Amino acid sequence: MQIDVISLSISGIVLILLVLGILYSPAFNRFDQRLHQRLVKTQKNIFWKIIAFINEPKLVIVWDVLIAGILINEGDYKLGLWTLLTLGVTDGAGYVIKHLVKRNRPRSHLSEEEGYSFPSGHVIGATTMCLILYTLLRRITTSYLPLILLIYWAFVVISRLNLRAHYPSDVLGAVALSVFCFTVMQTIYAALFLEG
Repeated sequence: MQIDVISLSISGIVLILLVLGILYSPAFNRFDQRLHQRLVKTQKNIFWKIIAFINEPKLVIVWDVLIAGILINEGDYKLGLWTLLTLGVTDGAGYVIKHLVKRNRPRSHLSEEEGYSFPSGHVIGATTMCLILYTLLRRITTSYLPLILLIYWAFVVISRLNLRAHYPSDVLGAVALSVFCFTVMQTIYAALFLEG
């Protein structure tokens, strides 16, 4: 079994440092709040609300189930199951961390945004789905796929900051968690189904 130790180590360390900073460092939280205020200068508009809606965590689950359904319909049951479990494990880990950290959203967030702030559920979903799609499609599509996925991902990240739903560390924590869980699930898949 081969594991991507670098991705796992970096994402795990970043996630742990962010959680510790949020929970135990007033200086880190002040820095994060100032960075949030500097980054969020634009007016909220309908474009960013549409991006946020399309990437609503519950809707991302629907996209994931559709992708898994296509894979299963094509006879690739193992990859379909991996697709479901990868997002499920990542979302589950995000839910647990949200309720352990219990970080409030920025004061200027939209009133319709509910729940805790760290990590961003939208960014967890977008990052995980981009990693899944890249893994599934990289052999059959053009070289533009990484750029397309990167632009999509960047729009989701910008929307979460622009709508004042999250601090920058919430976004970074979501990316770190997604990369960590994706790497673990990819390693498990390879160990179970690809190695003899």
